[in-house]
Amino acid sequence: MRNFLDFKGKTALVTGAAGAIGKGVALGLAQRGARVVVTDLKQDTVDAVVAELTSAGYDVAGLAADVTDESRVKAVVELAATRFDKTIDILVNVAGVAGQKPVEEITEKEWDFVFAVNCKGTFFFIKHVVPLMKARKSGKIVNFASKSGKTGSALCSHYSAAKGAIITLTQALAYEFAKDGIQVNCVCPGITDQTGVWNFMSANYIDNLKQTREQVVKQFTAKVPLGRLASIEDVVDVTVFLCSSGADYMTGQAVNITGGREMH
Repeated sequence: MRNFLDFKGKTALVTGAAGAIGKGVALGLAQRGARVVVTDLKQDTVDAVVAELTSAGYDVAGLAADVTDESRVKAVVELAATRFDKTIDILVNVAGVAGQKPVEEITEKEWDFVFAVNCKGTFFFIKHVVPLMKARKSGKIVNFASKSGKTGSALCSHYSAAKGAIITLTQALAYEFAKDGIQVNCVCPGITDQTGVWNFMSANYIDNLKQTREQVVKQFTAKVPLGRLASIEDVVDVTVFLCSSGADYMTGQAVNITGGREMH
């Protein structure tokens, strides 16, 4: 039986890598042999991830970038190409931001910011990585959407809309790149414990719903058939699989990681 989770000789680029899930994805790929380039907004946090992974014996490089700045995105892609033989085999677009507010209180600036980071950032990285993949007639792209991109979440209209856009972007590019041997999929996690997004969202739910943290967690856990929130490992494992040759016949898919809360 083939070991489809062997990434030896592969180069991966992971955005949002200073966050819990992004760092977990970078580590998961590195542990299985990939050379990894990581990026996030601040150089000191990128340097910390690089130091942690290289001290564990993995081949990792990093450069900070605001994903909404195309020139910085190009710089990260150029670093990856220069460092690793002009190849990027895997792109994982984890970088994103959440937002929570009644729709009538959302400012234009807040709406634009949520779309810029989640959608424009994903677009920029794909735009500049894909030529390298096309040259090799192979590649794996995994975008991060959300359960909220399938069934919108109250008080999160801008976030839900942006993550829904990621799903349809994924589908459009899956059609566009199929002839080039590039598979494009996305993951749609539900509430994932021990992440910055959940810490932000739960604090806002506590304020907006006038409930305690325990009540908020109980309310959202009660909606999950498997009876718990997602763990970081749950999300990382599915993402790493989609980067592997085991997912060669999957493209255009929006894979739920929701414990059964989302089933379409």
